[in-house]
Amino acid sequence: MKRQTLLTILALAAAMFALPALAAGPDAPAIDGRGLSLLWIVPFAGILLSIAVMPLALPRFWHHHFGKVSAAWALMVIVPFAVIYGVPTAAYEIIHLLLLDYIPFIVLLLALFTVTGGIHIKGNMHGSPSMNTALLAVGTVLAGWMGTTGASMLLIRPVIRANDDRKHKIHVFVFFIFLVSNIGGALTPLGDPPLFLGFLKGVSFFWTTTNLFGEMLLCAIVLLGLFYAIDSYWYRKEGHLKRDPTPESPVRVEGGVNIILLAAIVGVVLASGTWNPGVHFTVFHVTLELQHVARDLCLVAICALSLKLTSSRLRSENSFSWGPMAEVAKLFAGIFITIAPAIAILKVGKDGAMAPLVALVTNPDGQPNDIWYFWLTGILSSFLDNAPTYLVFFNLAGGDANVLMGALASTLAAISCGAVFMGANTYIGNAPNFMVKAVVEESGIRMPSFFGYMAWSCAILVPLFVLVTVVFFQ
Repeated sequence: MKRQTLLTILALAAAMFALPALAAGPDAPAIDGRGLSLLWIVPFAGILLSIAVMPLALPRFWHHHFGKVSAAWALMVIVPFAVIYGVPTAAYEIIHLLLLDYIPFIVLLLALFTVTGGIHIKGNMHGSPSMNTALLAVGTVLAGWMGTTGASMLLIRPVIRANDDRKHKIHVFVFFIFLVSNIGGALTPLGDPPLFLGFLKGVSFFWTTTNLFGEMLLCAIVLLGLFYAIDSYWYRKEGHLKRDPTPESPVRVEGGVNIILLAAIVGVVLASGTWNPGVHFTVFHVTLELQHVARDLCLVAICALSLKLTSSRLRSENSFSWGPMAEVAKLFAGIFITIAPAIAILKVGKDGAMAPLVALVTNPDGQPNDIWYFWLTGILSSFLDNAPTYLVFFNLAGGDANVLMGALASTLAAISCGAVFMGANTYIGNAPNFMVKAVVEESGIRMPSFFGYMAWSCAILVPLFVLVTVVFFQ
C-alpha cells in the first residue's frame, strides 16, 4: 500500500466522524436476543475457525483470499438480518459495531503499528543469558505501553541479531512470544486488543495496571526465572562454538520522533478516558461522544505525522510493510459483524440460547465463577482470537463496566487474564505470535511446528496458569 493510499484511507476514516447526525432518537431498531437461536452464531464460529485452520491447511489460498473469506462470513449475518428484521435494523447493528467498536479498535492498532514501525534499533548485543533475560524483561514492560504487536516488532530483530552465534536458541523466541507478545500486554489497554475493547466499553485506563499487575508480575517472574535457567544451561553447554557473524557494536535508536508520538498516543487514549465534556451526537441512532471522536481523530493525525516525519529508509530497514495491518483490518471487520448475534444473545442472559453457558460460569448462589471465566476465556483465546473472545465473556458477565470494575472486579480480572495470558498457548492465539514466527523463520531459523510450539506451552504455561488460578481466582 502506498503512502498516498494510506493517507486517503485515514482521511476517509476521519471524515466518517465528522458526519452530521443521520437520525436521532432513543428507539434504536436493535435486535432482541431472545428471538435468536444458536444458528446465528455459526458465521462467528466459522470466521474464527477459518482464521485458525486455513493459514495452516490452505496457506496459498488464505494469503490471496482471506479478505473474501471474511466478507463471505459477514454477509451470512448481514443478508439474513436484512431479510428477516428489515434493512434499518441490519443497518443499525452494523453501524453501531463499526462506529463504537471496530473503527476505534482499528485506529488504535494502526497508530501503534505505524509509529513503532518508524523506530529502528541499530547495533548488536551478545546474547548471553543475562542479556537475553534483560531484553525479554524490557520487552515485557514495553508491551504494556506500545502494544504486544509494537513491542514484538521493535525487539524481535535485535534479539535475533544478539543470538545469531548461538546453536540452541529456539527457546529464546518461544519465551519471547510468551512474554513480549502476550503476558506483558496486561499492563494497560494499549497492551493487548482485548483490554482496549474493555476500555471502549467503559473500563478505566489504569484499572488493568492496578488489578492485573499481580497476576502479570507472577507470570513474568516465573517465566523470566525459568528462561534464565534454561538459557544458562544451553549457554554453558555450547561454549564458543562459532564466531559471532554480527559482533557487538554500539546500540542506538533511530526515528526518535516516533518515541514522542508514541507518548502522544498514550496521552490521547488516557485523556479520552478522563475528559468528558458531555457533548455527543448521533449517527443513525448511535450516540458518539466528543471525547471518543476527538481521540480517534488525534490518532489518525499521529499516524499521518509519523508517515510524514519518518524516512522511508528507517521503515525499509525495519522490513516494514502494510500487509499485516491490512490483514487485521479485513479479518476484524468480519469478526465484529459476525459477533453481533452472539452479543445480542448474551445480553439477555438466561433468557437466551446461551443459557447453559451462563449456568456454567455462574455459581448456585448466582455469583460468577471466576475459575470458569478464566479458563473458558483462556481456552477459547488459545485457538480463536482473544479480542472477540474477551468481548463475548465481558458481555456474559453482564457487560456493565462499572459493576465489573467494582463488585465483580475479580471476574473482570479473570476474563482479562484469560484473554491476554492464554493467547500465548498457540501460534494463533494472538496476532504477534505468528508475526514473530514469520520474522524468525525469514531470518533462516526454524521455529517449532504448530504442535511443537504447543508442547512448549503445555509444559510451561499450563502449570503456570494453574498456579495463577490457585493464587488469584480461588
